Amino acid sequence: MDFILRPIAADDAAWLVAQHADHYARVEGFDDTFGPLVAEIIADFLSGHDPAREAGWIACAGDERLGSIFCVRLTDKTAKLRLFYLVPKARGTGAAQALLDTCLGFARAAGYAGLTLWTHESHVAAGRIYKRNGFTRTDAKPVHSFGVDLVEETWSITF
Repeated sequence: MDFILRPIAADDAAWLVAQHADHYARVEGFDDTFGPLVAEIIADFLSGHDPAREAGWIACAGDERLGSIFCVRLTDKTAKLRLFYLVPKARGTGAAQALLDTCLGFARAAGYAGLTLWTHESHVAAGRIYKRNGFTRTDAKPVHSFGVDLVEETWSITF
């Protein structure tokens, strides 16, 4: 599958929220509190991100959106990866690695010393790509979020 990565645009917001909310409701059993969280993350980014230190990308095949990833400021020295997602048909195409490479390259170029992310243990494929790219799982704890019991994980990489 041929794809490109392009910067996030305001008209991507509704698609991103719907994809995240629908997927995680169907696959993980998340309740209706997850979509509004995704919407808030995107709205905050679009309304006030620092383009020198924060960016978001959409993977596309023609006019079809395939996935997303964001790099945002957590602290002056640490970036945070957010909203890393691929539609099922784009998995295994190299789009996930391209998105992650772009995010990591941006974080390094923006002067961050490292990057961290939050995910769930049930996201096994994501854990594999993080580990393959040099991330270390730094924390795991049981939580009840979005109406389900989960194991929340934190992964980090230092540049």
